[in-house]
This record gives sequence, structure tokens and C-alpha cells, in this order.
Amino acid sequence: MARIGEIVDKTREKSGEEKMKKWKRRLITIAVILALLCGTLLALALVFENFVVDLFWFRSLHYEGYFWLRLMYKYLVFLSATLLFFMIFFLNFWVASRYLGTAVPSSIREKDQKKKSVKSYREMVKMFRTGSMKLYTPFSLVLAIIVAFPLFEKWETALFYVFGSKAGIPDTVFGTDISYYFFSLPIYVILEHRLLVAFSVLFAGILLLYLLEHRFLTGESRHLPKGAKVHLSILLFFIVVIKSWDYLIQRSMLVYSTNHMPLFAGPGFIEHWVTLPLIWACLLAFIAVAAACAYRIHTQKGTKTVAGTLAIFVLLSLLKNSPYLPGKVEKYLVKPNEITREKAYIKSSIDATLAAYNLNRVKIQQYHTQRIPWTVTPNVKHIIHNIPVWDRDILDKVYTQLQAIRPYYTFGKIDVGRYTVSNVYQQVYLSAREIQTDKLPDYAQNWVNLHLQYTHGNGVVMTPAAQGGDEFMTWFIQDIPPTSRYGFKIDQPRIYYGTLDYPYVICPSSTGEFDYPKGQANAISNYDGTGGVHLSSMFCKLIFSIYFKDKNIFFTTKTTAKSRILLRRNIQQRIRRITPFFLLDSDPYVVVTSKRLYWLQDAFTTSAWYPDSENYTPNINYIRDSVKILVDAYNGNITYYVSDKTDPIIRAYQRMYPGLLKPLEAMPKEIRKHIRYPKDFFKIQMVMYGKYHQADPELFYRQEDIWDFARINRNKKTLVVRPYYLTLNLFDPHKPEFLLLCPMTPINRDNMRALVIGRCDGKHYGELVVYSFPTEEQVYGPSQIEALINQDTNIAKQITLWDQAGSEVIRGRMIIIPVDKAILYIEPLYLKATSRSPIPELKRLIVSQGDVVAMERTLEEAFKQLEISLKARTREMLQRYPLPVPEKTIPAKTGTKMGQSQ
Repeated sequence: MARIGEIVDKTREKSGEEKMKKWKRRLITIAVILALLCGTLLALALVFENFVVDLFWFRSLHYEGYFWLRLMYKYLVFLSATLLFFMIFFLNFWVASRYLGTAVPSSIREKDQKKKSVKSYREMVKMFRTGSMKLYTPFSLVLAIIVAFPLFEKWETALFYVFGSKAGIPDTVFGTDISYYFFSLPIYVILEHRLLVAFSVLFAGILLLYLLEHRFLTGESRHLPKGAKVHLSILLFFIVVIKSWDYLIQRSMLVYSTNHMPLFAGPGFIEHWVTLPLIWACLLAFIAVAAACAYRIHTQKGTKTVAGTLAIFVLLSLLKNSPYLPGKVEKYLVKPNEITREKAYIKSSIDATLAAYNLNRVKIQQYHTQRIPWTVTPNVKHIIHNIPVWDRDILDKVYTQLQAIRPYYTFGKIDVGRYTVSNVYQQVYLSAREIQTDKLPDYAQNWVNLHLQYTHGNGVVMTPAAQGGDEFMTWFIQDIPPTSRYGFKIDQPRIYYGTLDYPYVICPSSTGEFDYPKGQANAISNYDGTGGVHLSSMFCKLIFSIYFKDKNIFFTTKTTAKSRILLRRNIQQRIRRITPFFLLDSDPYVVVTSKRLYWLQDAFTTSAWYPDSENYTPNINYIRDSVKILVDAYNGNITYYVSDKTDPIIRAYQRMYPGLLKPLEAMPKEIRKHIRYPKDFFKIQMVMYGKYHQADPELFYRQEDIWDFARINRNKKTLVVRPYYLTLNLFDPHKPEFLLLCPMTPINRDNMRALVIGRCDGKHYGELVVYSFPTEEQVYGPSQIEALINQDTNIAKQITLWDQAGSEVIRGRMIIIPVDKAILYIEPLYLKATSRSPIPELKRLIVSQGDVVAMERTLEEAFKQLEISLKARTREMLQRYPLPVPEKTIPAKTGTKMGQSQ
């Protein structure tokens, strides 16, 4: 019994040991699998680190859903196109296999008896005949990928076709809704070409297979099955349909004709009466050729019919593609009566171009300037405090010298805005104080300083737009941290995201961040925002270390559990990474709120597919100011707002990416009141309007009233007067309004022809008003006023006196202001020392109205002097050239007959 017990105990021990071994093996297997899985994931992450970083980054901005949706769209379009072409190839090869391999040539059969290697032919034939997946599935897939790849590159074009909707605006040529040209025609062009390639390849390949089969069958005294002929006929039918579609597309593409440029865009008399009929004729002839070919294939008859229809088709194609016939029609019919022949088409082009650039609702007002004497009215006194007398480029030097505080701070650019200061609607200049670490001393540009400590800028400076000469600068906001005696308060003034090219930073960290200089020491801060990606794991550190090619990210011990890595900190870089399909204005601007600082970025939708419109660039013949983008300077959050609901392209994007674009009404009111009409958009509009304001086709044809940006000739250079912002009460005498102005002159002339105004405030945002000066009145342009200033002996003497050794006189930009039926011109004079650290100083202000010029320290003094000079000039003129006294006449008696003298 004891022996049996020992045996049982040993058996149990062995069983337990075996179980333990099994568990150990299982654990080892699981551990190996997990290790392999982790290794595989890590390897994939290392290979696709850009993808992983993008995913982390989009997630940090709460756009992860948008990230996956955009990625899915891209490959969904490619897969759909590949599947479409795969099915086309696969089904046709499968149908062809039904009629292939029905017999084996006797020559091969004889050889088959002597040599077994020819079985490969039979196997190949059998694979086609039975529809073997091994042969034509991979073959069809390869062909499909090759043909579909262009659609992968144009995947957003395909999305527009799916998500675009009716615009409700007919084109001026064929009356088709413009949504067809925006959303359908671009994908039709690609699809037609790819389908034609696919079916042509299919037809050629299957025809070759059937010809070989026919040769084999002829040797066996057999005929090709009728189904094979039907198959070829169906393929030919599809080619005919696709090519016919191509002719319809050619008809639509006439709206993009450039044959009449530079006069007008779009089709003209030749396209309507020569090219278009030839397109229809070629279409009918092509269908006739196809029908004749099909009849010849099935009946073995009609060779002459094929030759005849083919000859007609070739002749018509030559006529359509040759310049001979259009040239003759142009020479004998159009040129002798060009304005009559082209008038309707010029009108179509004008209307289309104005609509494409949102210029079809411009309000035109005739502006008659009053003659002297001119007086300083209360209205003039009211606007003086809003006239921006500083040039942005010059003011930047002042800000840098007086408010940069430390060399590593910089003011990237000067913005123009409007704020309520001391209960007054005030135009101001302001600029964000951003960090620029490359200005640190070379010995201080180490990894800790660049990426852990010098992480952010701090606050803004703000000054009034108006100022007098020899006056101290008034600061609405200044210093670090920002201080203000005018009621401005910013709870969070730090700037981690801005307009400069910042390096990545890791914050908070155990080192602390330099905040601002404080006496003999420095204030230290720690980032507590939501921007950036958490560096909470070794995996994240490794990924970003590889992404930035910087081992310090992985090995640093300065990070904490709250550390984040802030990357892509340039606001335009961030926006383009999220929405590369928007065209961005070149001038994002800072907005001051009570809580923190924000950046506002204007973005435009563009297209090259607006019918009958002239191109601004090869890729733009349509543009809309459709999006306002708000970027948090502290957290880097990006929010998109739709500013033009009528734009069909932005409506398509709203459907395409739900939740990405918010209504403008959702923007905080404190920020929405700072929205302004974007300069870049306005410049593009003015380039086109300078030509297309000539709405009358006959006037347009003569091109006698083309406008251009005003220019100033200064120091042997020609300077263009670009649009500028002013705060004026032009439309409501009791309410000042922030406006964008652009003076226009006739091309190659110096006198002013118009002043175009873009409104920026409230419900009037986006309205364009043109003050058009009568052609019979002389209104001085900036270049002519500049010449008058140069001819003024008192001004010239003073400038010469200042412009001596040790100082330099700088003449500022000229500002043109319409007020009280007069046009006023203002030009500031600055004095800059030629020392090492020069600070430009505003010395004098030159004003002009008509041909009278005055220069004083302040605008008030200058305008008063101008009024005195104008009155003196009037008295002098009246003394020299007294007005004639009208002769007194005796009224005729009632009832006097015509012809009788009194």
C-alpha cells in the first residue's frame, strides 16, 4: 500500500510539474507574442512617425475626428475608383473567357503527343475559359490601380462632386448653374479621360485575344462565336459613349476660352458660331463612324460607308482643330465689325467676372469735389484723432527701441485696429511682443534655453493712430507685464503661438520658464494651458525625439507629469496643416480681450472653374472672403467661422466636414467687433475692378477708362499706394466707421479717378462703395500732390535743414481722405538720427487740398493753416480775375408777342 501511495504521489508530482511547465510555456508564448506585438507597433510607429505625430497633434486640438475623416475620404475615393475600374476590367476579361479556348490548334495537338510541355498552353487557355481568379484577378487589379491613381491625387475634386449643391446662379454663356462648373465638370474631365483609357485598353486587348482565337479556329474550320462579336460591339459602344461625352465636355470648356485675352475672357463670336457648331458636327460624325463600323463588323458589308463617314469625321476634326476656318471668319466677319459681333459676349464676360470676384453689388456714387474756399468744419475736427499718421514700418522701429525691453523680444508686425478708449471709438496701432530665441547670445542658445525656458512672448503694445509732431508717444498698453492707464486689462497676456517661426518647446518643466525681466532677476512661470501634446510616456518621448531628430527629448530629466510639447506654433503653419484648401491672407492680426490675446486670420475659398471669368492667376478666377479663423495665443486652439454663407464652395466644405466650420454668430462678441475687411482680398478685387468697372461693353471694348493703384514718384522710385484702414464717418455723420480705402488712378495717368471703400463694421461688413470722380473734374492724385509738396519752398527749406549730417528725413506714406465734399491729403515727416540706435520721430505733418499745401506740428494746426492759405489764395484770384457782373435785364410785359421788342 505504501508503495502504491508513493507511486500515486510521484504521479501527482509529475502531473503538477507538467501543468507548471505548460503554464510556463503559455506564459512565455504570451510574453513573446506581446513583445512581438509591441515591437511591431513600435516599428510601425517609428516608420510612420509623421502619421503618429499628426494624430497626437490633431487630437490635442480636438480635431481627431476630422483627421480620420479626411484620411478616410482620401483612401475611400481611391478604393472606390480602383473598384470601379477593377470591375470593368474583371467583368470584361471574364466575359471574354467564355469565348476563348474553345479549340486547340492541330499543330499544338500534334506536338502535344510528342511533348508534354505544351500543356502549359492548354492550362493558360483553360484559365481564361473558366474565368480563373489566378490569372485575370491580379491582372485586372494592377490595371485598375494604374488607371485610378490620378483620382487618388484629385480626391478632393471627387468629394466636391459628392458634397456640392446647387448655387442658384446660372452662368452667363449657357445658363447652366455654376455648381456644375465648380463641382461636376472637374471630375467629369478626369473620369472621361480615365474611362476612355480603360475601355480603349480593354478593346485593344480583347480584340487581340479574339483575333488570335479566330486564327486558331480558322485552322480548325470553325468560327468565332457570335457572342464575341457582340462583346466587341458593346465595348465599342461604350467607347463611342465616352468619346461623345468628351465632345459635351469640350462644349462646356468653351467658357474658359482665352482666345480673346487680354480684351475679355470666355467665348466670343468665333466660339459660338464656328467652334460650337463644329463640336456638334464632330459628335454626329463620330457616332456615324461608330455605327458604320458596328454594321461592318456584324454584316461584313458597308466598307464604303465606313470610309465615307470616317473621311467626313476627319475633315470636321481638322476644321475644328485648325486655326484656318476661325482665322478666316475672324478676318472677314468679326474684325470689320468687332464691337457689334462681340458686344454680347463682352457683356457676358463683364457680368461673370464681377460676380466671380464679388464685385457685382458695388455701390457707385458720383463724388463732386467742392471748390475753394474750403473751411475746417466740425466734421474735419472730429476725424482728426483717428487719422493714422505713423507708417507701420517706421512705427515698428519705435516699438522695438522703446518697448522690446530685451533683445530676444520682437514685434513681428504692426496691426491696425479699433478699440473703445475712454468711451471713444478709437483707431489704434498695436503689436504683439513675441519671443525670438535666435536673438539670444550665441553662448545662451543651448537646448535648455531654447526648448524649456525661453518659451513665450508677453503682452502687446498699443498706441493711438493719430499723433502730433514733436509729441511724446501715448501708450494705451505698454511694458511687461502689460499695464494701461486707459482701462485695458489682460488676464493672460502670454504668447505661446504667434506669427514667427518658433521652435518646439516643452512646458511646464522642472526648470521653470522665463516670464519677464523683474529688476535684477527674472520672473518665472509654468505653463498651465491645454496646448500641445502630453509627454506623459516614454513612447511619446521616443516618437517626438525621432520626429524632431533630437535625442534630448527622450533623455531629458526635466519633464514632469504635466509636461507638454508645443509644436507648429506659427499660426499660419498650424492652419495650413489642418485646412490646406484655404488661401490665407498674409496679415493675421492680434486682438486684445479682457481674458487673453487672440489672433484673427482671414481665409479665402478659391476656384479656377468659374465660367466666363478672367483669371487673376492661372489657378484663381473666383474668390470669396468666406472664413474667419480664431487662434488662441496661449493654448493654440483654432476655431473656424463662416463669414460668407452664400459661397457654394464653403457650403460644400460644411457638408464635407461637419462640425469644422461654425457660424459667425457663434464667435464671441468681444472678438467679432474686431473683424475687418481683408487687404489681400480687397487688392485682388481692385485689380479686377480696375478693368471690369467698365460695365458698358462699348466702353469696355475701347478700354479708355482702366484704373490702376495710385502711385507716388519719390527719390527716383515709383511707390504703389496700397489700401489702408481709416476710421471716418462717411456714411453716418454721427457714427465713425472702420473702413478700408484704396485710391485709384487712370492707367498711366496721375490724376485720381476713384476712391474705393470697403466697409468693416457690423451689418455693413463687406459692402463696397466707389466714390467716382467725374472725368471732367481735375482731382489730384498722390503723385501730383507729392510734386506740389516738392515745389513748396518753405517745406523744401525745412527738409534741407533737417536732412543734415547726423540725421535723416523720412517721408511717410500719403493718406487720402474724403470729407465734406473735399479730398484731403496728409503726409507725415519723420526725423531719424543716423546713430547706432536711431528712434524715428514724427516731426511734421503736411496737408493739402487742391494745389495748396501746409506743414505744421499737428493736424489741427496744419488744417487751420491750410484754411488760411486757401482763403488767401481765393482773395488773390478774385483780385486778379474778378468775376463778371451779370447785366440787368428788364422783364417783358405779359402778352408780348414773340419777336416784338420791349
